[in-house]
Amino acid sequence: VRLEESGGGSVQAGGSLRIACAVDGDELSLFGISTYCMAWFRQAPGKEREGVAAIGHDGKTSYADDVKGRFAISKDNVMNTLYLQMNRLKPEDTATYYCAGAWCPKVDIATMDGFDDAWGKGTQVTVSS
Repeated sequence: VRLEESGGGSVQAGGSLRIACAVDGDELSLFGISTYCMAWFRQAPGKEREGVAAIGHDGKTSYADDVKGRFAISKDNVMNTLYLQMNRLKPEDTATYYCAGAWCPKVDIATMDGFDDAWGKGTQVTVSS
């Protein structure tokens, strides 16, 4: 499975940005990402990577506490694309954002553990004050 992020950029605090992750791979040829669990992670300079949001094959979602109510994860099972809509952005949201995927039996959506099958190269999001 191959993942490629897009849509990052620079925005002022309070603004919005949507990033996307295109998913491709022979393993998904039958059912696409409808049976695949996916998540967004981020890593700021000098900090550890952290989970931001995750979505299961059934559409169940989870969010990190500091993005709840501001970010929304979704996926398009026809276009095999994962999205992260980010609203009311803050300077502390500045980071490189990565999408990750794994077969659902291996992951815990609530804790965002188990996403070790596939990772994208990341897209930079910069929020200025």
